[in-house]
Amino acid sequence: MIEKLTIGDLARATDTKVETIRYYEQIGLLPQPARTGGNYRSYAAEHFTRLAFIRRARKLGFSLDQIRELLSLADQKDRTCSDVDAIAMAHLAEVDAKIDALQRLRHELNNLIQGCHATKVRDCRIIDTLGARVELAARPG
Repeated sequence: MIEKLTIGDLARATDTKVETIRYYEQIGLLPQPARTGGNYRSYAAEHFTRLAFIRRARKLGFSLDQIRELLSLADQKDRTCSDVDAIAMAHLAEVDAKIDALQRLRHELNNLIQGCHATKVRDCRIIDTLGARVELAARPG
């Protein structure tokens, strides 16, 4: 069982920067901890569990707003999972859209690379396509 932890102990235990823990407290994702007589933060097992949840969700790419919603739902133990499923499905759709965009980008870059057979930069199709050889138009004098 986790006893009271300092912010440094919590940071090490969850592989989270101290500044990040403070930020999560400021935005309300992590509840404010109790304070010791010397006014140091004193974290309990609930903080560790909640921070571990946040860290796992962040690694899966959930936004802070999505995590806030998930945490709110997690605190309502008797609710159905449909709202949780909806958040996860929406996030999956976002991931799929990013994958599609990256695949299109990969295809475009591959075509660009395959189409460039130059041996000198002056003849490079990639440089030409990127527009690095833009010539300044003569300015009227």
